[in-house]
Amino acid sequence: MKMKAISDASVLTAWRKSSYSENGEGACLEVSDGHPAAVPVRDSKVPHGPAVVFPAGGWSAFVRAVKGGEFPA
Repeated sequence: MKMKAISDASVLTAWRKSSYSENGEGACLEVSDGHPAAVPVRDSKVPHGPAVVFPAGGWSAFVRAVKGGEFPA
């Protein structure tokens, strides 16, 4: 899986908190919707920091694995 990075994630719009992030303050991931074939992901505490850009298929596989319990807590 080939990933890319964006040095300043604030240049993208439509960020939303991941439904699997903790509530309140703390460890939160945000994803940016509306990018064909790609899913940018950033740390919500660092909005001007970098974002990792996953291929859409790779991100979907990761989400399925999380939902399926493949990553023990």
